[in-house]
Amino acid sequence: MLRSVRTRLALLVLATVLLALLVVLGGVIPTLTSALRDEKLRTLSEEVRSYAPSIEDAIDSNTPQPQIDALVQDIADTANVRVTVLSVVSGDLGLQTYPKSDSTRQVEIRDLRFDVALDAARSGRLETATEAAGTGSVGQAALPLSFTDPESGRRVLGSVVVFSEPLDDVEGDVGVIRNRILVVGAIALLLTALAAWFGAGAIARRVKALETVAGRVAHGDFSQRFPVQGDDELAQLARALDDMRVQLAELDSARKRFIATASHELRTPLFSLAGFVELLQDGDVPEEDRAEFLEQLRQGVHRLTQLAADLLDLSRLEAGALELRPEPTDLRLIAETVTGEFRPVLDQHDSTVEVRLPPDPVEAVVDPDRVAQVLRILLDNALTHTPRGTAMVVSASRRGGVARLGVGDFGPGIPRTMLPRIFEPFVTSDDAQGSGLGLAIAHELAERMDGHLVVESQPGRTTFQLELPA
Repeated sequence: MLRSVRTRLALLVLATVLLALLVVLGGVIPTLTSALRDEKLRTLSEEVRSYAPSIEDAIDSNTPQPQIDALVQDIADTANVRVTVLSVVSGDLGLQTYPKSDSTRQVEIRDLRFDVALDAARSGRLETATEAAGTGSVGQAALPLSFTDPESGRRVLGSVVVFSEPLDDVEGDVGVIRNRILVVGAIALLLTALAAWFGAGAIARRVKALETVAGRVAHGDFSQRFPVQGDDELAQLARALDDMRVQLAELDSARKRFIATASHELRTPLFSLAGFVELLQDGDVPEEDRAEFLEQLRQGVHRLTQLAADLLDLSRLEAGALELRPEPTDLRLIAETVTGEFRPVLDQHDSTVEVRLPPDPVEAVVDPDRVAQVLRILLDNALTHTPRGTAMVVSASRRGGVARLGVGDFGPGIPRTMLPRIFEPFVTSDDAQGSGLGLAIAHELAERMDGHLVVESQPGRTTFQLELPA
């Protein structure tokens, strides 16, 4: 169950939402509690600063205790807080405080220790703190009060006023927020689980559809298409897989064509060779027929040798085992030499060739034998795939840092759909002729020499150019 993509995606989304909820509860709630508590203490501080001067004046003017108690009670009612005045005395144990007046009218206060009063007495400034009481936490703000010493006339610390307020409402508010987060989080978890389950199911179904088509393609059924839905990553994957399917179909078709072509190229010479050998074994063959049979044998052996050499060259190129011997070379000489080799074949083809060469050398550091091989392939390709009598052009040129060697013909051209794949092995623009290896070999040789083999074709004009670093 846990191995399915659907379950894993659903659990991943659910875990992410649960983690977010735990982060809120573990990080936000404590921070919110602290912020609300600090706000409560800040409010108490403002109130004690506001009301403390009236209490200090009453104490400084020796107001009777009942009136001070009434004043403390009035301030507590107005500010809605507990107000406690503690006297400060200094003895052998240091500063000590004891209640002098309290808005709750308690004579002896037992629920609070008022440690904050001692802190304010020692520091001489406003202090805030929280204290645990029997009913919960209490926020406190303490401010020291002074009076005028009759003997010295100086202001002397005499008491501390403490404003207190329970923090239960803070904890209550935080508790309400926490409970609401838990409820909303539980609902969110449920909705997320359902959405993740169905969403992951939809993704899993799309992946399953891709897997089904991939299985059929793997078994050779290239008619199946990968379903493309939308424009997300799975859709992009489906497009890539469908492009691969098309390429596999084309490669399979090219392979079948190559097998058919190779079978024909091999079977026909072999049958002919076998027949000629049997005839030659017969001693009654006239001398003139013997010479013709020997010529046929020679041509058949040449075709077989050429096909085997092409296959071997392509294999060595793909394996990176073909050795190159670069040297400074004038491409004009290669163009003239190779074109001269093809003169007899061109005459048999009733074709004319124009050699266009510049007056200055077209030099490049290349392997001259391999460049000549590329040019032979291009000329042979032009002769194979053009009608008899088609005019051709062989050229060499240099522009900037690029030296070019080209072969052009004025034949019917290459179909537009074939141009992107013209340099692939076993691919031919004419199913009836050639094995589809020559241009693949020429292209690989060009790449190995840090060059490029490019083609431009339209009806009535096709040009192959070998571009090499000058």
